[in-house]
Amino acid sequence: MFTEIRDITALNKENVLALHIAANQQDFIETTQQCLDEAASDQRFIPVGLYREDTVVGFAMYGLFPHEDGSQRVWLDRFLIDERYQHKGLGKYFLQQLIDFLQATYNCEKIFLSVYDNNKVAIHLYQLFGFVFNGELDEKGEKVMVREVRTHDDH
Repeated sequence: MFTEIRDITALNKENVLALHIAANQQDFIETTQQCLDEAASDQRFIPVGLYREDTVVGFAMYGLFPHEDGSQRVWLDRFLIDERYQHKGLGKYFLQQLIDFLQATYNCEKIFLSVYDNNKVAIHLYQLFGFVFNGELDEKGEKVMVREVRTHDDH
């Protein structure tokens, strides 16, 4: 299976905007339009399309953000698989790809994300990949999860 994480451009923006999640997931994440609008107004957000073969099957948004303690945090801020492609293992597959991608891009020790505590499916997925709650809440009241990652300097 050839997969790719691609930047959002004029050529693929409409396909990304056509991505939709299941009705029972609507309260857990913003629409791709809202995400792209947010990325347009805050350059720290980097939106990407998740591709299988030449078809966009998901979306993610990440970035490097300052924390109140003066450190910088790498955030996997949004992550979704289109409703039509769910239950095929792509969520697990692309979460691993994104973790590897963020680690390679930022050479970071930790990756952060946030999740609503009633989003049991996402929490289970993130826990499978080593994310744990750190006791913090983000500005929207979502619970923050963090995953320790090995740096390239580790042996």
